[in-house]
Amino acid sequence: MTKQEFKQLFDRYFDGIRNYIYYRSGDVDLATDLVQDVFLKLWEKQVDFNEKPNVGLLYKMASDEFISRYRRQQLEISYQKGLTFNLHEVTPEEELEEKELQAEYEKALAGLSEKQRVVFLMSRMDGLKYFEIADRLNISVKAVEKRMKYALDDLKKKLLIS
Repeated sequence: MTKQEFKQLFDRYFDGIRNYIYYRSGDVDLATDLVQDVFLKLWEKQVDFNEKPNVGLLYKMASDEFISRYRRQQLEISYQKGLTFNLHEVTPEEELEEKELQAEYEKALAGLSEKQRVVFLMSRMDGLKYFEIADRLNISVKAVEKRMKYALDDLKKKLLIS
C-alpha cells in the first residue's frame, strides 16, 4: 500500500470507523485513539491495497481493539476492587513515641566517636558497601568492619538502656 492509497483510506473511512467505536464506547477520545492505533497497525502490516476488503479489515480490527481494551479495563477494575487497604491513622501517642525514639537515636548517634559515626552513616544512610567506605576513607576493609562493629554495639547499649 502506498502513502497515497493509505491517505485515501484514512481520509475516507476514519470518521466512520471512529463513529462506530464511539457508538459502542460513548467516549470520543477513546474512539479516536483506537482508530488511530488501528490505522497505524494497518500501515505497519503493509497489506496490499484493495479498498473494500481493507475497509472490512479496519472495522474488524477496530472492533477487536475495542473489545481488548474493554476486557483489560474490566480486569484492572476487578483487580483494584480486590485490593484492600489497611489505613492506620497514627495516634498522638504513637507520634510522640516516634519523636522520642528519634531523639534517642540522634543522641546515641552523637555519642559515637567520629570515626564510628562516619562509617555507620556512610553504610546506613549512603548505602555504601564496606569496600567502598574503605576506599573513600583510605583505610582497610578490616578497619571499616571494626568501626562498624563498635558503632553497632554502642548504639544497641544506648538505645536499649534508655
